[in-house]
Amino acid sequence: MDHIVVIGGGLAGCECAYHLARAGLRVTLFEQKPARFSPAHSSENLAELVCSNSLRSNDLSSGVGLLKQEMRELGSLVMEAAEKTRVPAGKALAVDRELFSRLISERIAAEANITLVRREITGLDDPAVHAASRVVVAAGPLASDALGASLSELTGGHLYFYDAIAPIVLGDSVDMNIAFRGTRHADPEGDKPGDYLKCPMNKEEYLNVHNALCGARVTPTRDFEKELHFEGCMPIESLAARGERTLCFGPFKPVGFLDPRTGRRPWALVQLRTENLNSSAYNLVGCQTKLVQSEQARVFRLIPGLAQVEFLRYGSMHRNSYVDAPRVLDEELALRARPQVHLAGQICGVEGYVESTACGLWVGMLLAAKTRGRALALPPPESALGALLGHLRRAAKRFQPSNAHFGLMPELRERVKKQERRARYAERGRSAFAAWKHDQGIVLHGAVCTERRDTPPE
Repeated sequence: MDHIVVIGGGLAGCECAYHLARAGLRVTLFEQKPARFSPAHSSENLAELVCSNSLRSNDLSSGVGLLKQEMRELGSLVMEAAEKTRVPAGKALAVDRELFSRLISERIAAEANITLVRREITGLDDPAVHAASRVVVAAGPLASDALGASLSELTGGHLYFYDAIAPIVLGDSVDMNIAFRGTRHADPEGDKPGDYLKCPMNKEEYLNVHNALCGARVTPTRDFEKELHFEGCMPIESLAARGERTLCFGPFKPVGFLDPRTGRRPWALVQLRTENLNSSAYNLVGCQTKLVQSEQARVFRLIPGLAQVEFLRYGSMHRNSYVDAPRVLDEELALRARPQVHLAGQICGVEGYVESTACGLWVGMLLAAKTRGRALALPPPESALGALLGHLRRAAKRFQPSNAHFGLMPELRERVKKQERRARYAERGRSAFAAWKHDQGIVLHGAVCTERRDTPPE
């Protein structure tokens, strides 16, 4: 039996290892915790979510919603676990992060074909790596310095950006005489009224928070690193510095909501999303930050309703590494300099929990097919998975990570009204993905995806 080594027990690593194991392959999964933790990790469990607890929109008329549906149809462990540990979040798929990582840890531990080894792999010259027929590096964007250096030797250097995470607060410490419950967006379709807490601000209160953000102390960047941020995770204080009204048109956008105390639309609005099944903890949506902890307590308590709030986790910033995928990876996400070594997850150059998981699932499918002597064609570019993989092959002067979105797909050939374009992209993607699965003979047996047995190898 082929022996495959997977390095990293995050979302991509667990997804890849699980798919390989369910396909009958022997897998050794290496995870450095608890002997060594990255700056952002704290739990010994696998598949720990370190930023938001949201896997974003479940709506098929969004790129990430379409990608999630495709992953469900390919037997994704992470999608299954997310549904089982889901917490109220309107149209978004959010999870109880502790239950989520515990469930995945249990599923990995129960899989007979997976051997979980709790030790750090410091480089691709490790004897365990050399003994494997294939290696999947899914160490994530927070790979250790030693492993990162080993990859750099093969790729000509890593790229990086800084990622910030938002604070989590105790729900009971929010002043509900000021805060009120509501949906995530003004359009209530698919949302329940109590999924989010809202903290409304008048103009004076907003300016007080804005000015405090602009003058607060931040965690310094290391001297030798230029600070680069992924736009989707821009620190709240950096957004505030762009202009007085920037937050009002961004994460603090109040349009569509009324303050129950006044019956009028507030000047700005801070939203809190539940973190767990019993709604005892809430995440400050859009408030990812690199402020020092004492400043976080001071500034965020200026928000009406949060004056006495208790912090369960402060926000923080960490350095995320990724490779120049179009230059250093082939179509199978293998290193051109070492084809037996595949990369999976965010380190490939995708951004987001779902996108990282999708890369792990795809590499697992590819390697499982290879061991059966079959070639698996790339998903069509009209599909969410195909478009995401296409981004990793598209050469760019300055390659940057990307979420799944319709802009990665080919333009629609026909003229479609603006309000109907998203639905049309989704409809086309669903049709293309279904045709690809049929052509490849892909069927779902229980919890693992494989080819039909009557499909001849190419």
